[in-house]
Amino acid sequence: MVHPIQIGKRTRMSFSKVKEMCPMPNLIEVQLYSYDWFWKEGLNEVFDDINPIQDYTGNLILEFIDYILDKDAIKYSVEECKERDATYAAPLKVKVRLLNKETGEVKEQEVFMGDFPLMTQQGTFVINGAERVIVSQLVRSPGAYYGYDVDKTGKKLFSATVIPNRGAWLEYETDSNDIIYVRIDKTRKLPISILIRALGLGSDAEIIEWFGEEERLKSTIEKDNTKTREEALLEIYKRLRPGEPPTVDSAVSLINSLFFDAKRYDLSRVGRYKFNKKLAIYIRLLNQVAAEDVVNPFTGEIIVQKGETIERDKALEIQNCAINAVNIQVEDKIIKVIGNNFVDIHNFVDFDISDLKIKEHVHYPTLKKILDNYTDEESIKEEIRKNIHELIPKHIVVDDIYATVSYELGLPYSIGTIDDIDHLGNRRLRSVGELLQNQFRIGLSRMERVVKERMTIQDQEVITPQALINIRPVAAAIKEFFGSSQLSQFMDQTNPLSELTHKRRLSALGPGGLSRERAGFEVRDVHHSHYGRMCPIETPEGPNIGLINSLACYAKVNEYGFIETPYRLVDKKDARVKEEIVYLTADEEDHYLVAQAKEPLDKEGHFLEDKITVRTLEDVIVVSKHQVDLMDVSPSQIVSVATAMIPFLENDDASRALMGSNMQRQAVPFLKPAAPIVGTGIEFKAAVDSGVLPKAEHDGVVEYVSSTEVRIRRDADGGLDRCKLLKYKRSNQGTCINQRPIVSKGEKLKAGDVLADGPSTDFGEIALGQNIRMGFITWEGYNYEDAMLVSEQLVRDDIFTSIHIEEYESEARDTKLGPEEITRDIPNVGEDALKNIDERGIVRIGAEVRSGDILVGKVTPKGETELTAEERLLRAIFGEKAREVRDTSLRVPHGEAGIIVDVKVFTRENGDELPPGVNELVRCYIAQKRKISVGDKMAGRHGNKGVISRILPEEDMPFLPDGRPLQICLNPLGVPSRMNIGQVLEVHLGWAAGEMGWHIATPVFNGAFEDEIVDLLKEAGYNADGKTVLYDGRTGEPFDNRVTVGYMYILKLHHLVDDKIHARSTGPYSLVTQQPLGGKAQFGGQRFGEMEVWALEAYGAAHTLQEVLTVKSDDVVGRVKTYEAIVKGENIPEPGVPESFKVLIKELQALCLDVKVLSGDNEEITIKESVEEEMEELGVNIEGNEDEIIPTTQHQQSKDDSEEAVEDMNDIDEFDEMKLEYNDLPLDEFENGLELEDFNDEH
Repeated sequence: MVHPIQIGKRTRMSFSKVKEMCPMPNLIEVQLYSYDWFWKEGLNEVFDDINPIQDYTGNLILEFIDYILDKDAIKYSVEECKERDATYAAPLKVKVRLLNKETGEVKEQEVFMGDFPLMTQQGTFVINGAERVIVSQLVRSPGAYYGYDVDKTGKKLFSATVIPNRGAWLEYETDSNDIIYVRIDKTRKLPISILIRALGLGSDAEIIEWFGEEERLKSTIEKDNTKTREEALLEIYKRLRPGEPPTVDSAVSLINSLFFDAKRYDLSRVGRYKFNKKLAIYIRLLNQVAAEDVVNPFTGEIIVQKGETIERDKALEIQNCAINAVNIQVEDKIIKVIGNNFVDIHNFVDFDISDLKIKEHVHYPTLKKILDNYTDEESIKEEIRKNIHELIPKHIVVDDIYATVSYELGLPYSIGTIDDIDHLGNRRLRSVGELLQNQFRIGLSRMERVVKERMTIQDQEVITPQALINIRPVAAAIKEFFGSSQLSQFMDQTNPLSELTHKRRLSALGPGGLSRERAGFEVRDVHHSHYGRMCPIETPEGPNIGLINSLACYAKVNEYGFIETPYRLVDKKDARVKEEIVYLTADEEDHYLVAQAKEPLDKEGHFLEDKITVRTLEDVIVVSKHQVDLMDVSPSQIVSVATAMIPFLENDDASRALMGSNMQRQAVPFLKPAAPIVGTGIEFKAAVDSGVLPKAEHDGVVEYVSSTEVRIRRDADGGLDRCKLLKYKRSNQGTCINQRPIVSKGEKLKAGDVLADGPSTDFGEIALGQNIRMGFITWEGYNYEDAMLVSEQLVRDDIFTSIHIEEYESEARDTKLGPEEITRDIPNVGEDALKNIDERGIVRIGAEVRSGDILVGKVTPKGETELTAEERLLRAIFGEKAREVRDTSLRVPHGEAGIIVDVKVFTRENGDELPPGVNELVRCYIAQKRKISVGDKMAGRHGNKGVISRILPEEDMPFLPDGRPLQICLNPLGVPSRMNIGQVLEVHLGWAAGEMGWHIATPVFNGAFEDEIVDLLKEAGYNADGKTVLYDGRTGEPFDNRVTVGYMYILKLHHLVDDKIHARSTGPYSLVTQQPLGGKAQFGGQRFGEMEVWALEAYGAAHTLQEVLTVKSDDVVGRVKTYEAIVKGENIPEPGVPESFKVLIKELQALCLDVKVLSGDNEEITIKESVEEEMEELGVNIEGNEDEIIPTTQHQQSKDDSEEAVEDMNDIDEFDEMKLEYNDLPLDEFENGLELEDFNDEH
C-alpha cells in the first residue's frame, strides 16, 4: 500500500511494492572512473609499449620512467576558463632517461609534454571555454568469432574471423566442396593447410596427427599443392607481397611481423581475455563423450573414462591439468578438440601471487619452463615478473591459431557455438580513458619517429632528452581529439537531465565504429542482452536510431569495457533469495535462469510461488522455484534515467515512451521550477548526480546564507567552507543557469547534502515542467491536430516563463590600414542611438536593447582615395585631416531584444590572452524573459506533444463546479490511437494527490495500480472515474458530458517560436544566381518553390507570378528600378531578364552551344553581358562588382564574420541619404551619384 518515503528534503507517498535491494551507482561514474583509470594505468601502458626508444645502431636508449600531472600549476579555475575561452588543463611532466651504451653515461631530465585537459567533477572537459563531453563508444570486441552461411543445397558452411585490437585479420571460410580457406589480412584466400604448414607443421602426416582425422581437413590438404613448410612460406609470401622476390627468410619475418610482433599486432587485455574464454578447451568439452581415457599427467589418475560424458567440473579439471587436446566421440567419428594452451596460474603455484596482479590465464609452455627451472617462491615470482609479456602475450601465439582452426573443424559436429555479433558480450565500451589512451599512443608513435631521426643526426656526446623530444605531435593528437573528434561533443546543457544523459550516452558511430549508412537493421535492434545494460526505449528517432543508446540505471562498466548489471543470488536448495549481489556481463548471464524483481517473497526471502517465471536468453519460461539462479534487483533496472522518470511507463506504447524520454531532455528551465506531483522517485538521484547542485563537502552547520553564497562551519576542525552560487550564467544552449539556496542559517548538514537548487530543480529534485490543471476536452476546434489551448493565467503568473541568455562578441583587430578602435565616436550616428553607450563605446549593464541597437561602437580605417589638386593644397595648408573611418559596430541582430546582464572586456594591457591580431575583445550578454506564446511547443512526459494554438482569457476557459478554471485543454482524440494511456493515469493520480496535498512516487513497472488510484480518488472526495462536470466559461452552461480533469506535468520544449519567426523585405543575395539567400541565420527569404509556382499557375495569376520570379527574386536591374518606383510612388516598371536565365545561357555556352534568344517575331534579343551595362541605363554606376549585390537597409554583423567581411562592411548612412535624395531628385541628376556600396551589404 502507499507509504511515505523521504527523498532529500521532500516527503513523497510511494506506491512501490518492491524494496530496493541495491543502491543505484553514481550515474556519471562511467566518465569519472574511466578518466581516473587513464591516469593510474592507461598512460603507464602507453609508455610501457613504447619503451625503450633506440637509435638504429642500438647505442642510444631513451626511456620514459615516470610521469606526473602537476595540478598545482593549473592556470585558471573551471569558471575562469569558461570566461576567458581557455582550456582547463594541467601540465604533464615526464621523467625521461637517456642511456649512452658506448660511454655508459646516463642523463635524466623532466620533460614538459604539453598541457593535458582535466575532467571537471561533473565529468566534462572545458575546451576553449566550452564544456564538452566525451561520449563512450560501443565497438566490436577483439576476439575470435564463428558463424555460418547456408549454400544452395541447405548445407552449413562455417566461417570464422579472428579480430585483434590492431593488426592483421585472419578469416576462415568453407566452400561447398568442404575445403577450408584462410584470408590473411583481407588478401586472396589460401587453403588453410598452407598457413598451418608455415607455422611449423610441415608435412601432411604432422597436420593430421595434430588436428586429428577430419574429412574437411583431408580434402583441404588434397587441394593444397605445397608439401613442406618452405613451400608454404614462399606461397604465403607470394600472395601477400606479389611482385617481390620470395625467400624463406623474408617469408618467416613477414609472418612474424604480421602476427607475433607486439608493436604491429595488439590483442589488448580484452582481446586476450576473449580469446582465452572462447578457445579454452573446457567449454567445448562440456556434455561431450570421451573417445578414450583422459589421464592427469601429473598424478596418472584417470579423470574421465572412455565413453563417459564430461561434466562441467571434470571439464574444468582437464583444463587445469594443462591437457590441451582431447579426443571425443561424435556418433561414429572421433574428433580431436584442441585448446589454446592457456591455464589458470593459481592452480600451478601454491603460494600467494596476488601482488603480481595476474587476472588472465597464462601461456602454459612458458609457465612450465619457469616452474621447471626454479623452485623457490622468490625466484619464481621474479621470473614471472620478467616474463609477464610472454606469459600473457598481447599478440596472438601459434597455440591460439591452432585452437581457432580446431574450433572451426569441430563446428559441424556441434562442438563449440556460433557467435552473435550484436550480443553485448561481443560489444564493448571504449570510454574517455581508452579513447584518450589511443590518441596518446598515436601521438607518441609519431614522436618516436622524430626521436629516432634526431638520435642519428645530433652529436651523441652533448645530446639531452629534452633536445631529442618534440612534444608537438603528442599535444596535437590530444588537441585534435578534444577539438574535432566525432566523440568529443558540445555538451547538451538545456537542463540537468540532458547533461546527465549526454554523459551516459553510448554511440556506435565514430572512428573505428559503424557508419550510419552501412548499419543494418540487426545492429540497431533491441537485443535480449541489452536487459539491464542498455535502455530499450531511449534512442533518437531518425537515421541514428539504435546506433546511439543510453546506459541503463544500474549498469556498470567492468575493467574490460563490458557492461555489467546487478543480480541477487538465489540459494537453489531452499529457493531463498540472498542479500548478496553480483554484477554479470551479458555472456555470463546467458547460462542462468533469472527471476523478475517483482516475484513475491516471504520475510526470509523464500519464493512464495512454486512455479516461477524466468528469463533465459530471449525466452521467458516457467520453472520450479528450485531451478532459479538469480533475481533482478529492481523493476527499473532495464531502463535509462530519462525513461525511469516517466510515471506509468508500463501503460505507454514504446514509440511514444521513446518520444517522452527524448523530449524531457529538451525542456527549458523555468523561472519558478516545480517538482512533479506525480513523480517516480528517481528525480532526486538524477539531479544530485547531474552536477548542477552544489553539495556540502563536510559535515557542519550553516553559518551564513545569501543568494550568492553559503558558508558552512565544519564540525571536524571548525574551519569554514564557502560555496559560491552561480547567478544568471549562460548554458551551452542559451538557457539560464541560476542557483538558489535551500538551506537556512543554523541548519545541520551532512557531507553530500544539497545546499542550493540549480536550473530545473526544486528542493533537490529535477523539475523539468509545471503541474497544470487540465482537462481532456475539445474547444471550438482549437485542439485540432494536437494543438493546445492555454489560459492567459499561465502568461500572467509567469508559470511557463523562461530566461534565455545570448552572447554577442566584437573584436578590435589590426587591419592592413591600421588598427580598429572601440569608441563612442561613431561617424553618422545620432546621439539618440548612443544613449545606452558609455564613454568607452560599450553598452551599459541593465540597458534594454532592441534589434539594430549598438552594443559595441567600433570604427575601422577606410582606404585612402586619390586626392585632387585642391585637396592636396588644403592638406598642405591645414595639415592632416581627420582619418577616414567607417562604422563596423556590433549591433543587436534582427529579431533579438532583451536586457544587458553582463559585459566582459578583454584587452592585451590587462594581460588577457587574445588570438593573434586581436587587440580588444568585448562580450555582451543579453537576457530575455520569454513568456509562453502561440507557436511554442509543449509536451507531457508520455510523448504527447503539441503546439499552443491560442491563449484564451481566463474567464473564457472551461471551469470546474467549484469555480476554478482549467489552465490547459488537450484533445481527447490524441490518446486512444497513440496508446499512451500513462498520461490518463497520471492525470487521475495527480487529481487526487493535488487535492490531498501529496507528492507521489510511482516508480516504473512498480507503481500504482488502477484500483489504488480509484481508492485515492474516493479518499480525496472525487468520483471513481476521475471525471467531473465542466462549465463553459463563455456561457456558464455545463458541457454535455462529464470530462476527465486533473493535474498533468507539462514541459515547454526548446523549440520556441521566438527563435523561428522570421521576416525579410530586402537582404543578401547569392553571388552567382543573384537569388535571395535562405534561412533565418542568413536573413534569407522564403523560397517560392516549384509547387507554389503551380498554385499561381492554377489560378492564372500571371502578373503576380512574373513579379515573384523576377523583381522579387533575381532580376537585378528590375529590383533597383522597382525599389526606386516604390520610393517615388510611381508605377512599377516592366521586369527585365532574370539573372538565373543568364546563368543558364552561360552553362549552355560552356557546353559549346551557341544560344540566341529570339522574340515572338524571330528578332534576336541582345542580352546585356553584365549588370554594369544595364545599370548605366539606370544612371547607376557599379564598379568593381566582385561582391554580392545587396540593396538592403539591414546592417548586422554576425559573431563569426571573417576579417575580410569586417573590412568590406559598408557605410550604413550613404544608403539612407540616397533614399532621401531619391524623393526629390530626378534620376539623371546624379549620374555617378551611387557607388557599389549603396547596393552592397555584407552579412
